[in-house]
Amino acid sequence: MFLAMATTETDTRFCCQPLMENVLTEDAAADLAVLLKALADPVRLRIMSIIAAAPNSEICTCDLPDLLDRSQPTVSHHLSQLTKAGLVEREQRGKWAWFRIAPERLEAVAKALHA
Repeated sequence: MFLAMATTETDTRFCCQPLMENVLTEDAAADLAVLLKALADPVRLRIMSIIAAAPNSEICTCDLPDLLDRSQPTVSHHLSQLTKAGLVEREQRGKWAWFRIAPERLEAVAKALHA
């Protein structure tokens, strides 16, 4: 599984109770929707899988445009959306940003969707 958790403004107490066991609170539904919306894009799913498969489970942003056959601004947009949702963590190393999956948030999605 390739899910991870970053420190974000999102309160993880709300996310994510199993959908089949409880009625979601408004806050829990909103938090889960943020995660699912961030993942509901083929390019973002590919980014998550590329990071998960990379050595040390991290990748430099400089490598992604060629791997995704997308422009740097497009890749940056998708990484920004994943970062805002707390699904990836960003670390600046000199000129380049490195990304890794935030496992707790990914596990929250898996837990919510587990039947």
